[in-house]
Amino acid sequence: MYELKTEAAFDSAHFLADYYGKCENLHGHRWRVVVYMRADELQIEGTMKDMVLDFGEFKRIVRAQADAMDHTFLVEEGTLKPETVAALEGEGFTLMMLPFRTTSENLAAYFGKKLIEQGLNICRVEMYETPNNCAIWYAE
Repeated sequence: MYELKTEAAFDSAHFLADYYGKCENLHGHRWRVVVYMRADELQIEGTMKDMVLDFGEFKRIVRAQADAMDHTFLVEEGTLKPETVAALEGEGFTLMMLPFRTTSENLAAYFGKKLIEQGLNICRVEMYETPNNCAIWYAE
């Protein structure tokens, strides 16, 4: 069994609706995401012979996903009035509407599933919202 690990980071704003604490207010994070992929065997031919995957390719895919979320406002669908969404978009803000509450746990799962959709055998994603606090998602 082999594993690779790479990291990326992105900045985004979010809030937690119905939270009843500081995080109910709009705030931002420098999210750090650590991604692990697994393979039972190494590749047997080509330029990636004896590799799980070229690190350059792994980093490129993970960073592209982080870049897609960078400097966005992560919004749980249905938590803002349609007029508010329209006003923000009208002002040029980039919103990423998501079908879940934008917790670290859900963002870790979202990130991992997006990478799996791209063909990576992701086994674990760590989503840090602060340097000392992270949520960990394991693929099944």
